[in-house]
Amino acid sequence: MKIVFMGTPDYADVILKKCLEEEGLDVVSVYTQPDKPVGRKKVLTPPPVKVTAQNEGVAFRQPLSLKDESVAKEIAKVSPDFIVVAAYGQLLPKKILNIAPCINLHASLLPKYRGASPIQQALLNGDRVTGVTAMLMEEGLDSGPILGWSVTEIGLDERKAELFERLSHIAADLTVDTLKSFSYISPLPQCGADATYCKKIERKDGLITFEMEAPEIYNRFRAYEGWPGIYLESGLKLFELSLASGEGRPGEILEIEEEGATVACKMGALKIKEVQPPSKKRMDILSYIRGKRLKVEDIRF
Repeated sequence: MKIVFMGTPDYADVILKKCLEEEGLDVVSVYTQPDKPVGRKKVLTPPPVKVTAQNEGVAFRQPLSLKDESVAKEIAKVSPDFIVVAAYGQLLPKKILNIAPCINLHASLLPKYRGASPIQQALLNGDRVTGVTAMLMEEGLDSGPILGWSVTEIGLDERKAELFERLSHIAADLTVDTLKSFSYISPLPQCGADATYCKKIERKDGLITFEMEAPEIYNRFRAYEGWPGIYLESGLKLFELSLASGEGRPGEILEIEEEGATVACKMGALKIKEVQPPSKKRMDILSYIRGKRLKVEDIRF
């Protein structure tokens, strides 16, 4: 069974590795996004899928756009049985969709959370259940008929990185099952009326204020772990926080303990353990409080 694989981040890389090790699947070529500058020093970094393709000796390409007619011609030339897509980062044009069945592994239970950030959206909304959907792709955004799905619970304190990792392995297993069972599957059309959408995450989404309710801030912390993180208007970044009991004026320090400082929100409170002031290193909250000479009942956040 010849496979053309299209994907970019770690989520896709786990799926690619599963396809490469699975008997009966032959990944003949890989398509991924171009290398991008990463970090403060803007070091040009290859996507994880490219690294795996190089290490495994699989032919790969990094086209700027899939609309380039040469891409469809190259894919058609290898006569794939399937095109597997996972977080590639571009919509597939009709010329590619017509080459072979294109199967997308989307990290939500479609038609919920079509779009670019389904895992973050599930955390933002405080969902208790999520999963992965194998979908037969069409020209619409994540709107194709469903081939299969796998469901999992979300832990109350689970964060983005942990959930991404777990869903990637669920998606990898679902990919293999779907490919090997494809001829027996009757695709299930999605109900468009039930569809919801999620957007691409931007840095500004990490901005929070203690005028928000504590659960909303906490869910943003879980969803935006790593990047963009959460931060205040002052630029102070917040790390390692948890829901706490207590009431007060938004931003008021309610309690200072060795394990952190409890700060009131519009409703509820948060215990903050680590922060990072602008242009400074990450530090524990007690060091920050001492440096600012803050005390209980102060409102300085």
